[in-house]
Amino acid sequence: MFIQTEATPNPATLKFLPGNVVLNQGTADFRDADEAATQSPLAAKLFGIDGVSGVFFGYDFITVTKEDAVDWSHLKPAILASIMEHFMSDAPVMADQKEGQEIAPGEEFYDAGDESIVATIKELLETRVRPAVAQDGGDITFRGYKQGTVFLHMKGACAGCPSSTATLQHGIQNLLRHFIPEVQAVEAV
Repeated sequence: MFIQTEATPNPATLKFLPGNVVLNQGTADFRDADEAATQSPLAAKLFGIDGVSGVFFGYDFITVTKEDAVDWSHLKPAILASIMEHFMSDAPVMADQKEGQEIAPGEEFYDAGDESIVATIKELLETRVRPAVAQDGGDITFRGYKQGTVFLHMKGACAGCPSSTATLQHGIQNLLRHFIPEVQAVEAV
């Protein structure tokens, strides 16, 4: 098994491509070992490596975020070994065999009168933003829309990335404003 690695715009995060499907649908974002232990054997194994502070699963990739004090040259071999061992064992990625979770509809917020605007925002995010962000090892999902402001949740390599503000302000905000004049601003939640 050959696992490729790619740098991401976030220097604290590396993207690992195991050459296998990681999650058939959705994504999974783990920010601590306790959460990982109950939901994913692979994420739990990765959190068992000293210096790992975040794990994110996409369709065909895994991004791992490290603590600032730890060097990638020490972490990368252990991460590669853990990923390889996991996929060679045919163990499930998620503990309950369920795929990753998208945001539940109850967690989104917007006025009923804005449904057509929200539908357009979601379509643009799905077709134009998320594929580009996934290439960098992250994900961005819709959280809400209120009075011209779009609220997005950044996951994986995007969470805590130094260039995430520029991505939101110059990339996503400009794209949404171009297609949807009602959009005035984009904010991360």
